[in-house]
Amino acid sequence: MSGDKQAISLSIEGMTCTNCAQSIVNAIEKAGATEVDVNFLTAEAHITLPQGKLVEDVIKAVVNAGYKASSLKNNQADSNLNIHSHASGVEKRFYFSLIFTIPLFSHMFLPFIDILQNPILQLVLCIPVFLMGLQYFGKSAFNSIKAGIPNMDVLITMGFSAAFFYSLAGTIIFFGTPEVHNYLFYETAATIITLVMLGNVIEHRSVDQTTTAIAELSKIQPITAMRVQNIGNEEKIEQINYDQISVGDILLVNEGEKVPADGKIHWGESLIDESMVSGESVPVSKRTADFVIGGTLVIEGSIKIEATGLGDDSVLSKIIDLVKKAQQNKPDIQRLGDTISNIFVPVVIAISIGTFLVSFFVFGIDAQKAIMSSIAVLVISCPCAMGLATPTAVMAGIGRAAKNGILIKGGAALEEFAKVKTIVFDKTGTLTTGKFRVSEIQHFDEASEKEFIDVIYSLELHSTHPIAKSLVNEFRDRAETIEFENVEEQKGLSISGTDQDGNKYILGSYQAAKAHTSDDSKCLYLLKNDNLIAQFDISDEIKRNAQTLVESLLKQGIEPILLSGDTKKKSEEVGNKIGIRKIFGQQTPSNKLETIEKLNQKAVTAMVGDGINDAPALSTASVGVSLGNASQVAIESAQIILLRGNDLSSVNEALQISKHTYLTIKQNLFWALAYNVVAIPIAAMGFLNPMVGALAMAFSDIVVIGNSIRLKTKRINLS
Repeated sequence: MSGDKQAISLSIEGMTCTNCAQSIVNAIEKAGATEVDVNFLTAEAHITLPQGKLVEDVIKAVVNAGYKASSLKNNQADSNLNIHSHASGVEKRFYFSLIFTIPLFSHMFLPFIDILQNPILQLVLCIPVFLMGLQYFGKSAFNSIKAGIPNMDVLITMGFSAAFFYSLAGTIIFFGTPEVHNYLFYETAATIITLVMLGNVIEHRSVDQTTTAIAELSKIQPITAMRVQNIGNEEKIEQINYDQISVGDILLVNEGEKVPADGKIHWGESLIDESMVSGESVPVSKRTADFVIGGTLVIEGSIKIEATGLGDDSVLSKIIDLVKKAQQNKPDIQRLGDTISNIFVPVVIAISIGTFLVSFFVFGIDAQKAIMSSIAVLVISCPCAMGLATPTAVMAGIGRAAKNGILIKGGAALEEFAKVKTIVFDKTGTLTTGKFRVSEIQHFDEASEKEFIDVIYSLELHSTHPIAKSLVNEFRDRAETIEFENVEEQKGLSISGTDQDGNKYILGSYQAAKAHTSDDSKCLYLLKNDNLIAQFDISDEIKRNAQTLVESLLKQGIEPILLSGDTKKKSEEVGNKIGIRKIFGQQTPSNKLETIEKLNQKAVTAMVGDGINDAPALSTASVGVSLGNASQVAIESAQIILLRGNDLSSVNEALQISKHTYLTIKQNLFWALAYNVVAIPIAAMGFLNPMVGALAMAFSDIVVIGNSIRLKTKRINLS
């Protein structure tokens, strides 16, 4: 975030439907904030404040709009606690209204009990429910009208208020006469409130099922740790709270315990279950100097780690933060639902008024039935179903993906990936393991093998490329470090440096050496003072499931393309083995960018890379997919991060989850539109009792949310 802006998060209370979120957005924007996102499902607002704007002003604007707001600290469970608290309040209101509605409603089935037919008793039973409905739905309706975006509660409030006041007028005018019973619809008013409240209870419980990913990830973090301190010749171990851990602390983790923080193993070996973070079910073997992730479980052995990542800097926090931010990112298809929702309520009110006028004045239907028909139109309409259609599906899909080690940056990335027609793969570290061994070394007379090894080892220490790491590991035990100055790496091309004697060395691909040799068959070339002194090949193994992935993509009509900085020969060897037909070798980062841009113009294109050297290409592609790297570079450059980097099946798994989520969104929107298109005319024609309409409206949301929840357990074919 730039220095003149501030990012804040607020917890919001009082939202009853998706339109409430838009009302709050408008209020916050009027207070001077920018980039405002209010999520009804998580009850959170994420806001960017320009310089000079205060958080207090934003909170005041939310309060003035009729809602409550408080700062949301770095506690990922806050939103879920807020959801549970709101759901609990709705349940209390439902049970309160149910106590009065049951005896009020029962007079229709127990006509022989005279006291239940008494209009005064019905009024007394209805008043508490009516007042509670006004306090809950009426307040929300008033706030939405004040904000200029009338919500579903406007329709509900108009519906039960019309029934109540019509009954009250009949009671006053015809009290003591047999005709009074023709005007009593107190049970209709109370039942509408109770049934809609029941729908809200079920809705909130269902929404909880789509927002479990963050809560489950948050539970991974341990709350205590065992800190090791050396006092004199003695080793002291003390139990401390998580917030007492400091970077550099040595922590003991025994078998069966969770790793308390990100760190590097200082002592010991172990098997660690990283499934809750990476989705990888097979425990990973770890030893001294290996990196471990906070929250993962030690299955076997004991280790001491040096804490390196805490709080917001830990991998787990970054994953949770990414999942939370993903919920703010809306797919394009949501614009349809938002547009319809914004004009829905005024249109329904107009239809309701038109229903009464046409019924009463044109067709001569009595006032009682005309009013009931217009009320039925109000209470059966459901704009919330359209508002919930997309975010519930996105949240469920992203949650399922996150539990399987797939981090998707929101609905827009998910929608784009579902539409992808071309997937471009980097070779090294993506289709291959990235673990290289040197073969066929050829060094010339003026260079000894010792010099060759020392130079390569010392130069590659400055690079993060997978080849560099492999060469460093291979030569570690037999190389001496040379101090280089002015080390410069050109991504995908070469790395160069000058030793203390002024000799300049360049290690790179054929592109760096083509002026000195016509032999382009080798992988790497070493130049000293602009003279070629060595050239050699390196071998790399193809990852498991690479061929299976390519075959699956071809079956789905998706074209796989290999785009590599390696030689054309090496690229074709790998591509031909796994079935990729279109292959581009010897590609510099700029070449890759040009290729991706051309492919983007033809079709939706995804780029799968390691997240470091391919960062520019990942950013340029329609969808960037980073494999096996939870670093900040990968998170920033890619839209999808696959933590199970060694298992290429996760690429297809991410693709299938995206496709099924996008399909679910379309199903939800179809249901929401079809329901209203069919239900409103039926109610307008007088074929629907308002109480049945209220029940149908309450459960229309449940159908949408239930369809989204299916994504959590839906069987997805990966073959």
